[in-house]
Amino acid sequence: MKQFFLRAYILIVTPALLVSACVKDDVITDDSGDEITDNSGNNGDNSSNNGDDSDDNSDDSGNNGDEITEAKPRPVLPESLATFDKVYEWTPAPGQYINEGVTLTTPEEAASWAQERLGKGLFVSLGGFGGYIVVGFDHSVVSSSTADYDFAIAGNAFFNASTSSGGSNEPGIVYVMQDTNGNGLPDDEWFELKGSEYDSDDTIHNYEITYQRPSSPGMDTEWSDNLGNTGCIDYLASFHKQDYYYPLWIEADSYTLSGTALKPRNQRDPATGMWNNDAYSWGYADNMGADNFSYGNFNQCNRFRISDAVKSDGSPADLRFIDFVKVQTGVCAKSGWLGELSTEVLGFFDLGI
Repeated sequence: MKQFFLRAYILIVTPALLVSACVKDDVITDDSGDEITDNSGNNGDNSSNNGDDSDDNSDDSGNNGDEITEAKPRPVLPESLATFDKVYEWTPAPGQYINEGVTLTTPEEAASWAQERLGKGLFVSLGGFGGYIVVGFDHSVVSSSTADYDFAIAGNAFFNASTSSGGSNEPGIVYVMQDTNGNGLPDDEWFELKGSEYDSDDTIHNYEITYQRPSSPGMDTEWSDNLGNTGCIDYLASFHKQDYYYPLWIEADSYTLSGTALKPRNQRDPATGMWNNDAYSWGYADNMGADNFSYGNFNQCNRFRISDAVKSDGSPADLRFIDFVKVQTGVCAKSGWLGELSTEVLGFFDLGI
């Protein structure tokens, strides 16, 4: 949540991935009570090359014994847009902006609503850790042959005006995909864009969190993770009064989201009581990093390079182009009365056209 009316803002982070729990201070611990660093690791490449020497299975696209065809980029046409052209999926984690002012009953309605908001230049919240949005372009976004940036994502991060630091940074992990099978849908392999914290000992890869539907309106949304921790998304009755923060279009009574979790960086100023969310160096959406710039009517955008895409083992994906982009809230934390840390996005842009 952005603290728009206060220039000093919440930064929701903690040292060893401080996941804020509902009834105690926000530190992720293991069963022994120690702080957790990344104990999951990247456990190998998921490209599905299974050692078959009878065929040439060097393709990273995940083909197992099938005939390999190289993916081809879709051309930029005179009518092509620099902006994304479709939201394919919006699956947020529970959060204070979810279900607010709208009743959505199907995933299709949710995606359409998110696309409508982005088309108006309005933010779409991804909720707590793991919530995500998937968008596509009407052409392939080509990787630059130089070190230039390839595409940008608009957010609403900001620094504390008085210190040019702190402020509000709610980092989103960015993933990219080629339309390898050529069916126009984001159903191929995702590759994470390596940001400044990718190799940090405090970053947890393959982190999973499961959210439970509240039993009654006006209740916190409980969660548990794959490290044995529990907590909740707080219900903020003073600010967001919708009955549930759990997405209404998700029929199951629980759902699990997974991805890369960064060490939170939120801290409360003991003198003022205000929260700050410090920025990460580079490589994340909704973050005042070194890749921040203004684009069109958007004052805060982050730029990204396709060449930063990596496989699940951390090795370069070597993508020549991409067709789809996913952004996912990359921290599990909250800042007191301001609630959960949630990435917000406002637009997606191809910088090459």
